[in-house]
Amino acid sequence: MSNDRTTDPPLEEDSDEPPFEEDNETDPPDPGADGDLDDLGSAVDVEGDVEIDEDAPEDDLLGGLHIDSTADIRVPDRLVDQVIGQEEARDIVMRAAKQHRHVMMIGTPGTGKSMLAKAMSQLLPKESLQDVLVYHNPEDSNEPKVRTVPAGKGDQIVEAHQEEVRKRNQMRSFLMWIVLAVVVGYAFLVAGQFLLGILAAGVIYFAFRYSNRGSDAMIPKLLINNADRQTAPFEDATGAHAGALLGDVRHDPFQSGGMETPAHERVEAGAIHKANKGVLFVDEINTLDVRSQQHLMTAIQEGEFGITGQSERSSGAMVQTEPVPCDFIMVAAGNMDAMENMHPALRSRIKGYGYEVYMDDTIDDTPDMRRKFARFVAQEVERDGRLPHFQPDAVREVILEAKRRAGRKDHLTLELRNLGGLVRVAGDIARSKGHEFTERSDVLEAKKRSRSIEQQVADNYIERRKDYELKTSEGEAVGRVNGLAVMGGDSGIMMPVMAEVTPRQGEGGEIYATGKLQEIAQEAVENVSAIIKKYTGESIANKDIHIQFVQSYEGVEGDSASITVATAVISALEDIPIAQDLAMTGSLSVRGDVLPVGGVTHKIEAAAKAGCTRVIIPKANEQDVMIEDEYKDQIEIIPVSHISEVLDIALVGEPEKDSLVDRLKNITGGALERGASAQQGSGNPSPQ
Repeated sequence: MSNDRTTDPPLEEDSDEPPFEEDNETDPPDPGADGDLDDLGSAVDVEGDVEIDEDAPEDDLLGGLHIDSTADIRVPDRLVDQVIGQEEARDIVMRAAKQHRHVMMIGTPGTGKSMLAKAMSQLLPKESLQDVLVYHNPEDSNEPKVRTVPAGKGDQIVEAHQEEVRKRNQMRSFLMWIVLAVVVGYAFLVAGQFLLGILAAGVIYFAFRYSNRGSDAMIPKLLINNADRQTAPFEDATGAHAGALLGDVRHDPFQSGGMETPAHERVEAGAIHKANKGVLFVDEINTLDVRSQQHLMTAIQEGEFGITGQSERSSGAMVQTEPVPCDFIMVAAGNMDAMENMHPALRSRIKGYGYEVYMDDTIDDTPDMRRKFARFVAQEVERDGRLPHFQPDAVREVILEAKRRAGRKDHLTLELRNLGGLVRVAGDIARSKGHEFTERSDVLEAKKRSRSIEQQVADNYIERRKDYELKTSEGEAVGRVNGLAVMGGDSGIMMPVMAEVTPRQGEGGEIYATGKLQEIAQEAVENVSAIIKKYTGESIANKDIHIQFVQSYEGVEGDSASITVATAVISALEDIPIAQDLAMTGSLSVRGDVLPVGGVTHKIEAAAKAGCTRVIIPKANEQDVMIEDEYKDQIEIIPVSHISEVLDIALVGEPEKDSLVDRLKNITGGALERGASAQQGSGNPSPQ
């Protein structure tokens, strides 16, 4: 921006003083401008009054960390060093800060996107910050002028203008009172016209007051003030409307008669202008309307954007300022669906001039990472400021919960916002009980109290239906299997599946399924028909098969009941009973392979609560089992890889069962052996 757009008062002769940058000699060096990037990107280990045992056993949940409480752990000063687990994203953010690149982060909510964006603002140099002033334009009041000055100079300029206007008003007021005295004195003493003198005094007074209004227009408006800012700006524009994002011009109810507010006084900065030389963070970027995304794209490309009224009904729509600087780093964030509704040109701008990064939602469970999770607890306690520090056993319980929430064996969750909620609830419980430190019992109680709304609704529903459900965990029955499902994301429930075979009623054998099946579940039932035809060795052309998902009032969404349906139907066709102390979950391929499913831990716990003593799960999910200790002795977990194994375990009765299983093995021709060898070498991940 050129600095000769308007003339400042004589105070500007102070411009001989050192530039703004030289006033900060004692500030810490800029981590993004110089230095070794490798030094910047290296992860920060756990520090403080701690001792680390590198030879600690693998089952040590603290990773060899010896502490009396989390108060012994030092929390890093820089926000970027507090980021846990997102090493790739952290490295990209540090590179982007140094090279002034845009970043788009996509991932699960609560994995640290906003924290990384804030961390980026701390890495940018504050010495380049600017103040922005808006001036009245005497040639066209609807086109205010814009000037940028080093941060801290804006206040001085405004004060100088105010002082000049104050002195000028004092002089005009002094002159007005002299004129009034002369006029009134002449009218009273010489002309003897008292009424005329009073009228003339009133006219002169209002004339002076009206002409004095123009002097206020000489005072510029400090649009952006960075005088007291210690770091580069960080502006969160998530969900911002057009005016808040792009700037706006306030409506003026007095638009005539000399009563109107000067146009430059009504100009308001948007988030893009406040983020100049800093970071603009927009989460759920796809929720911005298309017009705002287009303007945002222009601002990114040009580095400046004029402010105008964002509503055509406002008087501000007539005002258009000169371009206002908005040289910011754009950090866009969202879930996977954000990319679908995001303006393709805006994404192209970010991708072409920056980075795209996918945020991990789990990380390998290593001793070093366990120590960092202990530091995470210390960070949450320090950030909150009202929580007692955690004892080692309490930290262990938090880390154990991180393992459970990961849904994968040997992994820890990186959805740390939700885990931080558990830390805060546990700390609140400890404080309410008067504990000096947060204890393990407080964390255990917090795990029950910090359930999500969905989980509370699901648990309440499960509790209410206990009096009416048709579950059984003893004996045997033909065509009835204890299936398992998940409600609310993390609440397991046992859902019986029943099958009945009847004579054909139509032109050909049909399969009827009831229970509000969604599309995937309906397709899974249809796929099961291929298994039935192949492995029963019996024609179903003259039979109808009825499948009922009992008490599935909320519907069935996934295909995790495939082996349940197949087992129930085959049992009904062959008239072989099924053990009722057994529950099962698993998807099924058309070739009979048992495939992994989600929520296996919660399903196993639901089976244990219902009184079952055995549960069948996909072998690929064996590594994902993280059930609570109280259920480990209550239920036997049986991993399987093929439908033949499922039937061998589930069906009871001799010799019918042996005859069917032998027939299945002859048909499959060694599928069990191939499946076992494939499982040993593949390590299929869970689809969670």
